[in-house]
Amino acid sequence: MTALWTRDELEAATGGTFAGACTPVVTGISIDTRTLAPGDLFVALKGDNSDGHAHITTALEKGAAAVLVHETAGCTDPRLLVVADTLKGLQDLARAARARFTGKMVAVTGSVGKTTTKDMLRLCLGALGPTHAAEASYNNHWGVPLTLARLPRDAAFCVSEIGMNHPGEILPLARMVRPDIAVITTIGSAHLGYMGSLDAIAQEKAELITALPTGGVAIVPDDAHGQPFFTAAARQANATLWHTGLKRDSFVHLSGLSTVDGGSHFTAHAGSRSVPVTLHAPGTHLARNALTALAVCAALGGDLNSAAQALASFRPGKGRGALALIAGGAVTLLDESYNASSASIRAALDVLRHLPATRRIAVLGDMRELGDFSTSEHQALAQPAAESADLVFCCGPHMKSLFEALPKTAQGAWAQDAATLAPLVCAALRKGDAVLVKGSLGSRMRDVIAALNGLSAVEPA
Repeated sequence: MTALWTRDELEAATGGTFAGACTPVVTGISIDTRTLAPGDLFVALKGDNSDGHAHITTALEKGAAAVLVHETAGCTDPRLLVVADTLKGLQDLARAARARFTGKMVAVTGSVGKTTTKDMLRLCLGALGPTHAAEASYNNHWGVPLTLARLPRDAAFCVSEIGMNHPGEILPLARMVRPDIAVITTIGSAHLGYMGSLDAIAQEKAELITALPTGGVAIVPDDAHGQPFFTAAARQANATLWHTGLKRDSFVHLSGLSTVDGGSHFTAHAGSRSVPVTLHAPGTHLARNALTALAVCAALGGDLNSAAQALASFRPGKGRGALALIAGGAVTLLDESYNASSASIRAALDVLRHLPATRRIAVLGDMRELGDFSTSEHQALAQPAAESADLVFCCGPHMKSLFEALPKTAQGAWAQDAATLAPLVCAALRKGDAVLVKGSLGSRMRDVIAALNGLSAVEPA
């Protein structure tokens, strides 16, 4: 395996010094000893509730090639690379990796759809050349540098996901990533409580565009809030702005969208080029994510036919729209339990509405980080929920306002938490039902998913 980092490169990038004589050949980067592989550089990050320095010995015993530390904790192993601060050391590695990278960098941000679009890009760009992409939702102050520090020497493309909760968080990460292509998936009310308005959210997301080089390309949805901010940012960066979506005058748009059981078909148009696309995942929102991924390939001059064919193997990730049969095949489960915002709940409800079923049931947990907007944002979902589901179950203090706004005939049950709600949902299911489970990560909708997956059978319809 080709070395990701040598001793000389590690010391030069971080300004650190090894504790003794050693010739480490680093083939990976880890911040968690539970998943550390032999040959990894273990970065002992110190957080509010944990300190990687407590796991130095474990990392070495598991075969770490080196350990990045700012405290030796009494260890004298020569493989310790001592720096002033391990987070800064990881960021320094990221910048060094970006500096030596000769391929094309794509950065993705947005209120929803970042990880899905990134996963689709991994497939599309992977059909064009060696591609490196962020794992899971590694999009914050440690996730972004970790993605870059892991960037292989021979990669032709890299996809970095960039997130934010508060003002001022996008630009520092964007400057570290230095994208050639900047993607904004959508602008929604996620983190509205911290940001204060959709304008503020759009302006913050537009900071990614300002990090583009002259001649770079920004790709944004044609229906997203905040178009003036995107236009201004592209002008500031001297970059090209492409719009994607359903509008025929958008440079990249789709036509002929048809939804079938468990998927969709459409034609993607990028300038003068057109390609047929088949997705084995339902929902207009996923078709739009796929269109965005193809827009990136078009901006890079790639073969759209190869990229579109690669999308056929896309499947939604766990908690991000995966479909499964439960209760011995009697019930269809749409697992959207990983996270939630107003826009993503509406999209998931639309998918539920089109699933073949005797009854459609929505199980919704609180949306978080909405602040003073929480009650209005939850109540506004009552109408689409009632239009898409025969029964709606809710949990959490914020979702109570949605539940109470529903017609009585649509009210399933409300509970304070997911664990209490789960058995009520299980008891209500009947053969032929389709059930959607969605909520913010903190609402622990995975407790409902676990209960549903444990069902061996349900009552007849």
